Amino acid sequence: MKKNLFIALEGIDGSGKSTQVKLLAEKMQQEGYKVYITAEPTDGPIGSMIRKIMKSEMHADERTIAALFVADRLEHILNKSNGILKKLKEGCTVITDRYYFSSYAYHGTHIDMNWVIHANSICAELLKPDLTVYIDSSPEVSMKRINSGRISTEHYETAENLAKVRNKYLEAFEQLKQQEHVFITNGDRTPQLVATDIWNKISEI
Repeated sequence: MKKNLFIALEGIDGSGKSTQVKLLAEKMQQEGYKVYITAEPTDGPIGSMIRKIMKSEMHADERTIAALFVADRLEHILNKSNGILKKLKEGCTVITDRYYFSSYAYHGTHIDMNWVIHANSICAELLKPDLTVYIDSSPEVSMKRINSGRISTEHYETAENLAKVRNKYLEAFEQLKQQEHVFITNGDRTPQLVATDIWNKISEI
C-alpha cells in the first residue's frame, strides 16, 4: 500500500455505509494508519443549509440543491483548516462518507445526470478517490434498516426513490468506468462480511 489513501464510501440510504466507514477506520488504525473520517454534506454553513433542505425545513429547486452540494464539496476539498487536500498532505488516510457519485445518483434521478457530472467536474479535477467503494444494498433491505433505526425519514428516503437512485449509481459507474476506480460489494450481507470484502480490496491497492 502507498502511505495514505483517499477512500470514498457510497450507497443508497440504509445501505450500511456509515457503519462501514467506522469499521474501515478502525481496521486501518489497527494497521498503523493515521485516519481522518469526514462526510458530506459537511457541517459547514453550506452543508448546514443542505441538511435543512433534506429535513424539509427549507425548500429549493433540485438544480439549486445540486449546486449547493458542489459548493459544499469544493469547501470540503479546499478548506484551509480541515479540507481533504490538507489532511492528505498531513499524511492522513481520508475516508469520506459520500462524495460526488452521491450527487450523480441522487440529483440524477430528478435532473439530467450529465448536467450534474459536468457541474462537479471541478471537484473531480481537484481530487479523485484512490478508491470509491459502493455498498450495493437493495432498496427493500435499506428501507427496513431506515424504518427500524430512525424516528423520521429524510427528503430522498422512499423505496421508490431509492430504487431510482441505485439505478443512477450503476449508470454513473458504467459511464465513468474508464476514469474512476470503483469497487462494488453486496451490502445486503452482515456488516462483518462487507467489511472483510472492503478490506481485501483496499489491501490490493
